[in-house]
Amino acid sequence: MKAPIRVAVTGAAGNIGYSLLWRLASGSCFGPDQPMILQLLEITPVMDRLAGVVMELTDSAFPLVNDIVATDDANVAFRDADAIFLVGSRPRSKDMDRADLVAANGPIFVGQGRAIGESASRSVKVITVGNPCNTNCLIARANAKGLDGSCFSAMTRLDQNRAVGQVAAKLGVPPAQVQDVFVWGNHSDKMYPDLRLAKVSNLPALGQLDSAWIEGEFRTTVATRGKAIIQARGASSAASAASAAVDHMADWWRGTGERVVSMAIPSQGWYDVPEGLVFSFPVRVDAEGRISVVEGLEIDQATRDRILANVSDLQTEREAVAELL
Repeated sequence: MKAPIRVAVTGAAGNIGYSLLWRLASGSCFGPDQPMILQLLEITPVMDRLAGVVMELTDSAFPLVNDIVATDDANVAFRDADAIFLVGSRPRSKDMDRADLVAANGPIFVGQGRAIGESASRSVKVITVGNPCNTNCLIARANAKGLDGSCFSAMTRLDQNRAVGQVAAKLGVPPAQVQDVFVWGNHSDKMYPDLRLAKVSNLPALGQLDSAWIEGEFRTTVATRGKAIIQARGASSAASAASAAVDHMADWWRGTGERVVSMAIPSQGWYDVPEGLVFSFPVRVDAEGRISVVEGLEIDQATRDRILANVSDLQTEREAVAELL
């Protein structure tokens, strides 16, 4: 058996955290032979609820879980962590616009970024799930002194998975037959799912799908899926978000081979996205966890306009939290 890794989860008693923990503990993310120590962070008022989550994890008797730490101290939660899921964030209330949400969550990720910089492994992999995840990732990264920027990413895998699900349903195939769908930009309704590299049953997806459907129902459904789920079930998409977080981290931890996936990472100027913005690109990950952006894709004017709309979105968010960076 391998030595245990330390896996930290914030907001561990929340809906996404609750869905995520059982997937992690079962081995779905890091592999069926990788033991772990779960380090769970919550705010002080809900520590009793977190205690109940720990009871359930204990009662599940997962063979891979060597220990569970429950705490309201970020430095304790992130101590020597090899992987961190930043799930906890303030949810958006009905009277908040996106700018309000950015401002409300910024201070949370300042503190967590500092604690990660002080306490986590120097090779830690940090995924930001709590929204607005791109800008929350930007803030955490800026405050995690001593860590390389490549340790941080934000999750657009949920958007990718939604796009895969729509293509699979349209063509009547299992999702496993749909490969190399990716997403540009921000995890917002401006994000842009791209099918140019996608294959369905090993054949180009664009040759099997009507362009009117792609530009209409497909893009609209993917962009508004979160709202539709809230309207349908009266609660947000916690389980699918947790599943996407597992997919994202599993690919980062174990590599993608030749598959193309979506990760929001600090730009180095790829596709003229300003340096430093946390932006979703098509990427591959090697067996050592190194993320490489797929370069050289031809960008037509329609795609360029959508990329620029996401850049503008993220620059506005960055300006709103400039004093936190």
